[in-house]
Amino acid sequence: MQVTLPVEDIEDQLIWKHVSNGQLTLKDAYSFKKHPAPKKHWVSTIWCKDIPPSKSLLAWRIMHDKVPTDEKLMERGCNLPSMCSLCSVTTETTFHLFFECSFAFKLWCWLASIVDCNLHFQSLEDIWTLCERSWSPQCKIVILSAIINILSTIWFVRNQYRFQGKPFNWRIAINNIIAAVSLSGNNTSKSSNSSVRDLIILKKLNVNIHAPKAPVIKEVIWQPPYHNWLKCNIDGASTTTSSSCGGIFRDKDAVFKLAFAENIGGGSAFHAELSGVIRAIEMADQRGWRNLWIETDSALMVMAFKSISLIPCNLKNRWRNCNRVLENMNFIVTHIYGEGNQCTDSLANWGLTSVGLTVWMDVPLFVREYYVKNRLGICLVLGLSIFRRFGFLSPSIVYLFLLNIF
Repeated sequence: MQVTLPVEDIEDQLIWKHVSNGQLTLKDAYSFKKHPAPKKHWVSTIWCKDIPPSKSLLAWRIMHDKVPTDEKLMERGCNLPSMCSLCSVTTETTFHLFFECSFAFKLWCWLASIVDCNLHFQSLEDIWTLCERSWSPQCKIVILSAIINILSTIWFVRNQYRFQGKPFNWRIAINNIIAAVSLSGNNTSKSSNSSVRDLIILKKLNVNIHAPKAPVIKEVIWQPPYHNWLKCNIDGASTTTSSSCGGIFRDKDAVFKLAFAENIGGGSAFHAELSGVIRAIEMADQRGWRNLWIETDSALMVMAFKSISLIPCNLKNRWRNCNRVLENMNFIVTHIYGEGNQCTDSLANWGLTSVGLTVWMDVPLFVREYYVKNRLGICLVLGLSIFRRFGFLSPSIVYLFLLNIF
């Protein structure tokens, strides 16, 4: 079944083929021209919302070898006598200051005693391997905070001694580190687990244990449309070789009106869902249905009605035509969780193995079970099904009765 609509007369425009919507932005041009650099495994580790950015920035500069130690100043042409301000034993290099100096060595030994393991740093990148172990989320944040605060404290103490002549006891430095780590660990939203090792670490650093949050259970029940309205649930499906969409129309009494499934060839699930919405609007317009409610389990699909930039360029003409049709209709679009959209999920999956457009005027056998549950108002999420409408009868009796007659 093909529906032909007049094409809107608009000027041709250039299309950027490397993005789905065909629009070239400065960000896309920059991404296209830049040379991709090898991604470092520690990049996403350093930056964390539970740690002050000023301290993460120092760790970032250390990893990029941009901290102005004597070694780096001499490389830039500054001739000066060099001596480590903390141990007064050897010249100051980045690796010596943060890992080999006696002051730094005491701080790392303290951290090793907290996590109960040996720490051996052969390079700057080795410090982040400690965060990659099987810690709980909260414990991982705490250990990361300890590492970054140790680096920050070493740099702070070095500058205090060099520029103001103020010595700093390493025990006081550890107390300051514990205070900063405790603040990050207590304010994080991450949770801990029942591991004894993790609990000991959190207690040593004065961090309250965050128990895992209980899962949130939501009732998802398909609701019929308003009086004189039709609701069409839409879904899309895609594989590496095919994509399809499906839809089912029902009235205020949840009575079946029409269902369809269409194989659209290749494309993403979002592309398939867009095609399903377009097909539903075209079918409603052809049959004179002027009060249409589209419901989908894709939040991005709902946003597409507010921003045409989300529409792929190969669907924009049909999308504009549908918007012109909607000007003469009462129309709403809403989101529903996938558990309430299982009828169209089955239709879309069926369409993956079909050819072209298929329309049903009676309830297809493979969606009958979900259709009856929707009509009865049975919740499909909770462990115990919730019966909403025919309270005067047993849910199982009414369910089996309707399953047999549809």
